[in-house]
Amino acid sequence: MLRERRFTLFLLFLMVTAGVTLPVTFAPRLLAGQPPDAAIIAEGGGTTIIQGGTGAPGFVPVLTKLGFHAEQTGAGVTGGFECLALAPEALTGSHSGQFTVNAMYVTGHVSGATVQGGTATLTGTADVTGLGAGTNVSFTFVAQGGGPGATFVLTVSGLTFHELLLEGASRVNGKD
Repeated sequence: MLRERRFTLFLLFLMVTAGVTLPVTFAPRLLAGQPPDAAIIAEGGGTTIIQGGTGAPGFVPVLTKLGFHAEQTGAGVTGGFECLALAPEALTGSHSGQFTVNAMYVTGHVSGATVQGGTATLTGTADVTGLGAGTNVSFTFVAQGGGPGATFVLTVSGLTFHELLLEGASRVNGKD
């Protein structure tokens, strides 16, 4: 009798575990708040360097931390874009190498996307602080799939930034 009760409890435990584990395993998009019919268009993140930095005459280097994703759902294209641009503090005419100054922050919502080969062009609106500050500003972000060496171009507030991925990765239509 005790043996049957233990076996029954063990089966109940397995059923509860399977009832929790299987949905988590097979439906991660539902848990992440993504619709089940969502198809990833582009996604990525990492650290970039802006080619030419701040430009002439000082050419101060600028690093960015960025993350983005865009997906196609039945309702259209949705996604997000984040880019924090950091510059070093000036020290007696030279630069420290410590990127601690928040030069610009762009936080946006992706509402459009096109793909050509391994490159995605994402469009939407963003709030911008620092350089080019504004609210509900249109932006365009062109992302090449790949790892370090991949290129990105951000156009926002009438400014264009050519970026080179130093660390991280991006994917376009599931391809690196």
